[in-house]
Amino acid sequence: MKRAERLHALSEMLRRSGPRGCTAERLAREFGVSVRTVKRDLTALENSGAPIWSRPGPGGGYGLVARGTLPPVTLTPTQAVALLAAVSAAPDAPYADLALAGVRKIMDVLDPQTRTKADELAGRVWVDAPRTPRTIKSALEEAMSEQRVVRIGYTSRDGNTTTRDVEPVMFASRNGQWYLIGWCRLRNAMRWFLVSRIEHASATKIACSGHDIGEIGIPPTTARPVNDQGD
Repeated sequence: MKRAERLHALSEMLRRSGPRGCTAERLAREFGVSVRTVKRDLTALENSGAPIWSRPGPGGGYGLVARGTLPPVTLTPTQAVALLAAVSAAPDAPYADLALAGVRKIMDVLDPQTRTKADELAGRVWVDAPRTPRTIKSALEEAMSEQRVVRIGYTSRDGNTTTRDVEPVMFASRNGQWYLIGWCRLRNAMRWFLVSRIEHASATKIACSGHDIGEIGIPPTTARPVNDQGD
């Protein structure tokens, strides 16, 4: 997990812990890092403006002050479950982990009656969706966000595995499967890479050279960006 992701997840865990807070030892176990690293991360969050409190001694720990949480959110139980279902059913979608954290944040501030009804209804909605390893998703997402070259190990349909440097241009979902579309430096052409066939990935420090969406071609009439929900 990249440090930026860990800082976000750390603040979410502190928020969910409420007035009880969390010890540095528990946070370290949760994120698989040392107590020293956790304390360094807490300092970074505090310096960035996060309203963190701390209590020393036995029974002490760290948490977020109440003013650092969301105000009450007005959603019906079905709207809340619709958000949970949409995010849970698409674990391979780009930034799905952050989306789930956002939905949990909303669930946490629902009024108690709505939360109870939403929890009951959510228990009647199951998903069985495979997940791409977190290390692969994290590298792809970082490379896309920062517009840096990502180095991937890719297995083609015929079973051949090659290592490629790819300049990420966009993510696309087609027929229920997610693709990374980018300029392949090995083939010197735009290519579609099925995310489920990426064996490993690492974001490099090499900046992309400027290939854009217009080079991919005309999208299908049914395709649209996620911020375009139509009429």
